[in-house]
Parts: sequence; C-alpha cells; structure tokens
Amino acid sequence: MQKLALRIFLGVLMLGFAQPVRAGGETSSSSRGVRKFTLDQAIQTALQRNPTLLIAEREIERTKGVIIQVRAEALPHITVSGSYTWTDPNLARSTSIFGTPTTTGTPAPVVASQRSQEGNVQSLATPTPTPGISAAQQSDISYNIRVTGTQLIFNGTTLPAIRGTFFQRDSAYFAFRNVLDQLISTVKTQFYQVVVDKALIGVQEESVHLLETQLKDQQNRFEAGTVPRFNVLQAEVALYNQIPQLIAAKNNYRIAQLTLAKTLGLDFDPRRGEKPPLEVVGEMPYNPREILLVDAIELGKQRRPFLKQARANVLNQIEQVHVALGGFLPTIDATGGGEWVSSPFNSSFHDISKGWIAGVTGSWPIWDSGQVYGQVKQQRALLSESKITYDDDVRQVELEIQTAYSNLLQNRELIQSQEKNVEQAEEAVRLAKARLDAGAGVQLDVLNAQVQLTTAESTRLQALFGYNSSLAEFDRATGAQSVYTESFNGIAPHATRSRTYQTGSDRDAEGRRKESLRRESLSK
Repeated sequence: MQKLALRIFLGVLMLGFAQPVRAGGETSSSSRGVRKFTLDQAIQTALQRNPTLLIAEREIERTKGVIIQVRAEALPHITVSGSYTWTDPNLARSTSIFGTPTTTGTPAPVVASQRSQEGNVQSLATPTPTPGISAAQQSDISYNIRVTGTQLIFNGTTLPAIRGTFFQRDSAYFAFRNVLDQLISTVKTQFYQVVVDKALIGVQEESVHLLETQLKDQQNRFEAGTVPRFNVLQAEVALYNQIPQLIAAKNNYRIAQLTLAKTLGLDFDPRRGEKPPLEVVGEMPYNPREILLVDAIELGKQRRPFLKQARANVLNQIEQVHVALGGFLPTIDATGGGEWVSSPFNSSFHDISKGWIAGVTGSWPIWDSGQVYGQVKQQRALLSESKITYDDDVRQVELEIQTAYSNLLQNRELIQSQEKNVEQAEEAVRLAKARLDAGAGVQLDVLNAQVQLTTAESTRLQALFGYNSSLAEFDRATGAQSVYTESFNGIAPHATRSRTYQTGSDRDAEGRRKESLRRESLSK
C-alpha cells in the first residue's frame, strides 16, 4: 500500500505524455545537486508523493473499513463473559444464608446438606422444621462463564446500509480518479509555467542587452559630439525601466519552481540554500489539435470520474432512504450459547452447573410519534438534493469543456498572429537601427521598436503557455487525461460489471434512460 499511487500509475496509460518536452540531458541531478525533471518524470513523481492523491487513496481504505463494519451487523457475533467473586469468610459467618442474623452462643438448628462428587444429596436423619445452610458451609469463591452467540434474523436497515457502503466505496474510488486527473493537469500547467517563465527571462535579458548596447552607442556618439546629452539620458531611462521587468521575470521563475516542487511533494533541503529546488528539461510544445465540440462534450459526460462520483452519491442516498424506511419494520435476533456456574459449596471445577441457553428476541416500533417518518422525510430530501447536484454537475462538465475549448481557440489564434508579429517586430528593430546609424532616424524609433519586439515575444510565449495549459485542462474536462483499468487495490466497482455508472446524455441521475429519449427511440 505504500506505493499504491505508483501501482495505479502502472495500470494507467497516460495520454499526452508523448510531447516534445523530453529534451536530452541529465535527469537525476546536476553538478550543483539540483534535480532535473522532464514532464513524464514530474508526473510520475507527483503520482507517488503528492499529498492530495495520497489522502484520496487513504479515503478508499477508510470506506473499505466502513464496509467491513456495517457488514458485520448481519454476521454472527460471539461473546464470552465471566465473573469471579471472592467473599471474606468473616463476612459470611455474620449472616445466615437466608439473611437471618445468628445468636452468639445459641446455634440455630441446621440441616447439613452436601453435594458429593457424584452429585448425590444426603440429608440428616432428623430434619429440622426450618432447613438451612450454615454460612460456614458456603464456598467463599464463586464464578461463572457464559459463551453467547447472536445472529440477526431480520430487520429493514442492515441490508440497505450494506449496499450503501459499496456505493460509498465507489464514490471514493472515482474521487481518487478525479484527483489523479486534476493532478496530472496541474503538473502539466505548472511545468509549462516554469518553461515559459524561463523563456521570458531570456526575452528580458535580450531586451536589456540591446538597451545596454544602445546606451553605449549613444554615449560614444555623445562623446564624439554627434548627438545631444538628451539621447544618452533617454537611453538610460529606457534601460533602467527594463531592468525591473527582468528582475520580476527571475522572481516569477523561482516561484514557479517552488510551486511545482510543492505539487511534486519535494521537501525543502537546507543544504541547497537559495538554489532552486528543481530544474525542468523541455521546451514549450505546440501541437495543434482539431476538436469537435459536440463530440468532446459527450465524451466528457461519459468518461469524467467527477460525474461517476456524483452518480455513486445518488445511489448511496437511495439506499439511505431504504435504511430509513426499514425503521418501520420489526427486528428479530436469535441468541444461543452455554453457561458454566460454580457450586455454592465449593470452588472445584468438577462440581459446577452447566447447560445451554437459547432464545429469540424481537421488537417492532408500533408508535414512535413520527421519529422514523421524520428520518424518511430527511433522507428523501437529501436524495432530491443529490439528484439536483448531479444535474448541476453535468452542466458544470459542459461549462468546463466549452471554456477550455474557447481558451484553446483564443490561444491558437494568438499564436498564429504573434508568430508573424514577432518577425515584423524584429525587422522593425533592424530598420530603426539602420536608419539611426544612417542619420535618417531618431533614437526614439529604436526604443519604441525594441519595446514592441519585447511585447510581441512575451505575448507569443504567453499564448503558447495558454494553449498548452488549456489543452491540459481540456483533456481533464473531457476525461481524456488518462485511460484506466477499472480496478484499484482489489476493488472492482460496479462499472466493471454493469451499466451502473454510464453517465452519457441519455442517462438521468440514477442511471436510467431518460424518458424523452426512450420515447423517441420507441417512436422510431
């Protein structure tokens, strides 16, 4: 169980891993001791160490314990009970066995009665009118042992409760799958964020370098007397306005690395000091994908574990209604066992009374002033709420898919527009510098062209990041992030054996075919 997330990963065929982010190079550690990760390695590490996924895994174990606990109510229970008592003989002599105080010096007439080892009872030849047993003849030790077995014969709550626990287990299973899909999407997004922030540092460094070159050129020209001091000041202002953007880009890069390290479950190592916790290996890919929105929405409804979890909650709530209705029915239990009781005259184990006990008990609440009715009313209201929640979850899936699809279109158009824009901005910088060198242009044109180039390159990188993060979100929203075998740690949900968790457009909250679609199919 320690590496259960890894074993699940081995049973999961990840989609989208085969992307051009597997750049070559060392992946274990660098000369500075910083771990390097490709996208695949980052996802695998997160599946093993991410605390949210590990908590979801433990939730499955908890629901397995609930199944065992509730199922035990329908199985036999065996109980062993016993008692052992020692009484001081001095206390026993002060009171007769019938509770009548004795008179000192005048002993009361007593009939001595002893049980032989064979169990025969011998009486005195001349019995007294008031037979009794002297306290001195009593054993000061008494004990008894009882072994009792109980078995539930009938009630109206246990079986529905057992069925409900299986749906709770399935809900936890699908919640685990939902967390896993979300984790993969998050790791991809954060990985690409590190990549784009690193690239933005390069853009800002290039811009600063060009401005430094421009400043040096203007200083040389000023010293030669060909340009006024104003040109030097203008170049200095432009340079020092650009340096804070470079500092911010480096800070964003460090924070992105720390955020990804936290998602991967990497602990802080004091030995690394201010060094980054990790480095990523790869570039920002761009793989355009043709998508049909209608098909994508239907695929998302059919595959999203989020909806299957909501369906399991509805089915569990149905069983809770049955549990509440079971309060109207009687409860019948059977009891059987044996008891061993010590003799009142001696403590020998060979001189005990033993025998069997059996019985049947039953109860039926004839009138409870509406207690069970109130419980039924509550559970039916909760069932209605869970169905409404399921319908809203379906709309939420539709919204998430449409939003991711819209973001994909936006970022794809941005990428296409900025690719041409970057080329034009580079050409504008080249022409502005050439005009300035030839004396036909002004320095402001060069500075403006440089700003436009930096903006175009930054926008293009952000569009690439937006496209890839939107693609990861789209795969999560459609349930295409991963392909599962419907098995988890020995658990096989109903989805492997029935159509319980079919969540397409033709199914309602309980998994039944919708009446409108059914009538349409019958009319055809």
